[in-house]
Amino acid sequence: MNLGDVFPPQSIRLNLVCQAKTDALNELISTLAEVHPELDRNTILAAVQEREDKMNTGIGSGVAAPRGYYPGIDGVFGALGISAQGLAYGAPDNKPVHCIFLLVLGEGSREKHLRILNRIMALVDYDAIPLIRDAKSVEEIHRLLSRTASSLGGI
Repeated sequence: MNLGDVFPPQSIRLNLVCQAKTDALNELISTLAEVHPELDRNTILAAVQEREDKMNTGIGSGVAAPRGYYPGIDGVFGALGISAQGLAYGAPDNKPVHCIFLLVLGEGSREKHLRILNRIMALVDYDAIPLIRDAKSVEEIHRLLSRTASSLGGI
């Protein structure tokens, strides 16, 4: 599985204009609920908020990975939001977040969840986050997400 499988083009939002973390999360949750109508927006919001209340999901280097477990589903669903100007998220490095990788996970997806987080960190390690942030189209972002970690070094 690559990140392009988790974040299909229709779940990628360019140019988030919100300045607040809560507004960005709400926009991405709405996007995910539109793409996956079997998911209830309020249930997603409660799951993500529960996780955020335990610990901020800002990773650093311009990235956040909010997530929550959704009862009764199988697999992992994602939405990605890009903020060119960045927004305050409370990341450990205190830098603005430009890429928000929202994940909704089935209860049996814990191992898959860790693999996805590792792939997101590979984007940071291979300096792909600026490429994603500055991409001009959803298709360009999806192509970057669909590459393997080893091919990212050749970007």
